[in-house]
Amino acid sequence: MDWYMMNCELLATCSALGYLEGDVYHREPDCLESVKDLIRYLRHEDETRDVRQQLGAAQILQNDLLPILVQYPQDKVLFDAVVRLMVNLTQPALLCFGKVPPDAASRHHFLQVLSYLQAYKEAFASEKVFGVLSEKLYNLLQLDWEQRQEEDTLLIERILLLVRNVLHVPPDPTEEQGVDGDASVHDRVLWALHISGMDDLLKFLASAQAEQQWALHVLEIISLMFRDQSPEELAALGQGQAAAEHGEDTQELETLRQRELAEKRARALQRPSRHSRFGGSYVLQGLKAIGDRDVVFHKGLHNLKSYSHDLGKETRRVPRRRQAAPEAEPPRRSARNVRLFLRRFCQDFLEGCYNRLMLLVKDQLVREKAQQHDETYYLWATAFFMAFNRRQGFRPELVSETVGVRAFHFIEQNLTTYYEMALMDKKEAATWARRMHLALKAYQELLRTVQEMDRSPEQAVRDSSQVIKSNIFYLMEYRELFLALFRKFDETKQPRSFLRDLVETAHLFLRMLERFCRGRSSLVVQSKRVRRRKKPRVPASLALQPPSTTELEELWAGLAPQLQACLQGEVPLPEDVVPFDAASETPVEEQRAEALLRIQGCLRDAQAPQALRLLRSARDVWPEGDVFGPPDAGPPEETQLLQEILFAPLPRHTPPEAEEPEEEEEEDEEEEEETVQVSEKEFNFLDYLKRFACAPVVRALVLLLRGYARNSPRTNHCAARLLHRLARDLHMEALLFQLSLFALFHRLLSDPAAGAHQELVALAKFILGKFFALAATNKKAFVELLFWKSPAAVREMTEGYGSLREGEGAGRSRVPPWTPQEEQELRELYWKYKEVEGEDVIAVILAHLPAPGRTRRQVVKQLVRLGLASSAKDFPRERKGTRLVLWTQEQEEELARLFEEFQGSEDVLGNIMKHLTARRSRARVVEKLLGLGLVSERKELYKKRRRKGHSPGPGAAGAPAVPAQDSSAEDGDSEEEEEEEDEAEEDPMEEHWAPEEGAGQGLAHRLYQEGLAGPLRWLETCLRRTAGDREEDGVSHPVPLVPLSEENEDAMEDRRFRALLRQLGLRPPASEQESFWRIPAALTPQQLRRAAASIAHRGPDPPGPPQGPLEPPGCPQDPDPAEQLPAGLGSDSESEEPVPVPSPVQPGTKRRRELDSEDDGSSGAEPGPAASRSQEEDEDPQPLGRRKRVRRVEEEEEED
Repeated sequence: MDWYMMNCELLATCSALGYLEGDVYHREPDCLESVKDLIRYLRHEDETRDVRQQLGAAQILQNDLLPILVQYPQDKVLFDAVVRLMVNLTQPALLCFGKVPPDAASRHHFLQVLSYLQAYKEAFASEKVFGVLSEKLYNLLQLDWEQRQEEDTLLIERILLLVRNVLHVPPDPTEEQGVDGDASVHDRVLWALHISGMDDLLKFLASAQAEQQWALHVLEIISLMFRDQSPEELAALGQGQAAAEHGEDTQELETLRQRELAEKRARALQRPSRHSRFGGSYVLQGLKAIGDRDVVFHKGLHNLKSYSHDLGKETRRVPRRRQAAPEAEPPRRSARNVRLFLRRFCQDFLEGCYNRLMLLVKDQLVREKAQQHDETYYLWATAFFMAFNRRQGFRPELVSETVGVRAFHFIEQNLTTYYEMALMDKKEAATWARRMHLALKAYQELLRTVQEMDRSPEQAVRDSSQVIKSNIFYLMEYRELFLALFRKFDETKQPRSFLRDLVETAHLFLRMLERFCRGRSSLVVQSKRVRRRKKPRVPASLALQPPSTTELEELWAGLAPQLQACLQGEVPLPEDVVPFDAASETPVEEQRAEALLRIQGCLRDAQAPQALRLLRSARDVWPEGDVFGPPDAGPPEETQLLQEILFAPLPRHTPPEAEEPEEEEEEDEEEEEETVQVSEKEFNFLDYLKRFACAPVVRALVLLLRGYARNSPRTNHCAARLLHRLARDLHMEALLFQLSLFALFHRLLSDPAAGAHQELVALAKFILGKFFALAATNKKAFVELLFWKSPAAVREMTEGYGSLREGEGAGRSRVPPWTPQEEQELRELYWKYKEVEGEDVIAVILAHLPAPGRTRRQVVKQLVRLGLASSAKDFPRERKGTRLVLWTQEQEEELARLFEEFQGSEDVLGNIMKHLTARRSRARVVEKLLGLGLVSERKELYKKRRRKGHSPGPGAAGAPAVPAQDSSAEDGDSEEEEEEEDEAEEDPMEEHWAPEEGAGQGLAHRLYQEGLAGPLRWLETCLRRTAGDREEDGVSHPVPLVPLSEENEDAMEDRRFRALLRQLGLRPPASEQESFWRIPAALTPQQLRRAAASIAHRGPDPPGPPQGPLEPPGCPQDPDPAEQLPAGLGSDSESEEPVPVPSPVQPGTKRRRELDSEDDGSSGAEPGPAASRSQEEDEDPQPLGRRKRVRRVEEEEEED
């Protein structure tokens, strides 16, 4: 941009700053105001940063601002304004544009701003500039905190930001093309910073107790100072290593010279004796050309090795999204005087500042006082200074703040976070990969430091190392970290340097873990297993069920005080409630209905202020019709209106039911419950090493070894050692039988400089020898070279291709293939039952398939594969409740006629069910009778019971008012079966009835004598557990009694045991949708504990069988207080724990979660005196198992 193209106002402002005459700058009288105007212009620049570009093109900073800064430092106001302007001008280009612009025009502006920043950095390479800044900063730091004003603190921060911005400017690759050892612009800036004493001020800020607020600024500046440096080279400097550096350079040059000589000798051997024009033409037999003929080669034989079908073709362009990630700038060797000063700075920083500064920075990171992603500076400092300390004599006390289990945990957490974000945030995956690389380097240095601590001569340091290793090897997260990084390595997002550090760190971790295990007979580690269990979705009819009238009345009782407070002005009403949206496409009438629904929703969510504000706003919007009350409605009218809206059955929009999804997607749509099971197990190193035997790990190692000539010997050794572990230690040589790896081996063995890679050459010869030995017996081994292999494929390749299907291991989980005979039978069954109406074709086919073990999904997939069906949608699963049809008028008339006919009979409902033409469930018939108004309540349909004449026993006067059906426990077995059919429809007892103290004690004693001690203990435990849960939760709801053992299940079918349940106040199933007895919600914890105490066993069982039939007593006597036992008696020997399953009213309580842990409590049932019963149960060929019971519980919840 030309100076004459500048904006007129900007040009006039810059001219008013002053002028430079020789080395003296003469400022104008309006210099201060001009600087402030430039700051104002920069604040209002556009997205192209035009003002910044014009000031950069005019070189305002070089020609005006820096001379003003140097010559007028005593003018405090002007100095402050100039520093503010320079901080703004030198801020990084990424901060100006947010990110590197993708379009060409914006990228041009970005690069233009970057070029001006590079010019600014060169201008700052002056000792005078940094001398003025250092002196000013020194004077400000001399002030105590009482004397330091806010302006002083801001100036300190601006000076630090200015130094940070200058150091942050990247180098210009076109200008800085010097060799290592030359002084670059960055080196000159560092030298000016050192001469001015700014480095000493940075060390003071890092160590001073009163300057803690500058910790992150100082750490960021230090990280930029050492941006191009290698800690190993800095540590080796000044220790007589000049000759060593010269020796390394000489060795590298000698290697290149040997390679060149070897290639020259190879070319000399291939050169023919005649001139090239007499090369002739040759036919390559066995190598086909485009047609069916052999290739004709028109060059000399010495060029035959370089022949390829790709000769003469254009190089295929690789798409940008598939290109390898660019490498970071390699570290360069700065001038020797700069490196010496940086090495001295590192030593002083480690001795006096490192531990304190890292503690402060981590505290700010943990407390979230820092800016986003500032933890990257912490990770860089950890890796750099710990590496420097490790190579500089290794003093563990200098880096004690970042050595420990907490440091491992912090770095592992950040590394895992970056790993997850790289997978989720695809657009910024490269940025997250760079942060992940920093965390990996820090993790690697922690491991190397711990390894160095093992070699320390001090016993305390070695003991600390053992403690750290025992902690990190015990936890599963540290062991699984490298596997996850290998499996998700993406060369398009992560550079090769990341893969190099990953391989070296994994090799180090495996070696440390192997040595740690070798010195111990056994090692116990933590193991975590995520257990996923699918839970059924709640039916839409259940989710959309409106609250009952009782619940609404209770809700209104709680809302009334809130409304009164709002009406009286004690509670402020919200102001952001809008009932009408004029820009919406929804009609006004629909919005009015939605406003009513919103008011009702706020009331039902106990949000009284929002509901009242919404009512008043809606009244203002829709005053016509007084739908929301009259305009002059007072508090009583508003209260009455809100109550009516709360109780009104407003129609709600129900979303249409989705179509039947494909069967493959049904299981994915179900919600999953994940539970992490933490346990301990004995660690086996080979089992852990087998986790690395997978294709992603081998693929990553092969990718790294492709650049073996550029890799360091350390990197090649780590990669070769990992491959050697997989091949030799695990005996999985076939895992490395891959064509890309063999091509790498061919290039390595043909390399004239292969002598420098003896380890790789030995590995290549070993793998190739194993392959050709296997190829002699397995002719398919050559085809297997084309595929990456898993351990299962390796086993099949070496032991036979049918070994896994016939034996154990991973092959056992494979789906058995369909033979031609099975496919033909499937076709015949499909065509046979395809046209059968009212039948599920897949269910019929599964019933008639001769080969057992096939699932519905396998059959559906095979039908689709055979072309007999287009997709799995052709075979939808039958949904529950889809066969329900409406009542026709004839069916209603028939039901009314049958009711009038059997109205006076003993079993009205039973007779109606017997004579009803259309098959209906008892619940549907009862609902229809209530809907037609033939009966007013369900009790009118109960079966009338006949009581047996018997005289009441002693104490009958105090018997509780038990409903009439409770006395039917002593009826015969034939009558008992009829009663069980009616229990699903009857309301067996009122909820408010409660047992008296001592109820059921006599009957429980008789049942103990009968051998039902185990079920009684289970019942007692259920009652006590439910009482404790109700006291803890403060909520009471019915709790089902689910017998999970066969003994308890048989007891629930015993009529005497059910009579005891009735006496204790428990409720039988109320409808056909319930299958289990329930503990009513009306029973208090005190009543439950009294009931449990009444059935507790009080002494040894008397010998001899019971005499006479058992009948429940009319009123059990209260036990003597001296005979009552503590409430916990008998709770240690129960055969099962209670299984509280939530009722449909509250499906989200903790009682549903307790179902998973019942297997442990129900496995230790005591046989007691019921040994004979348990033997008979064992002889039962098909007992009702535990899984069937749990399935019934889940089906019952779905139906509810």
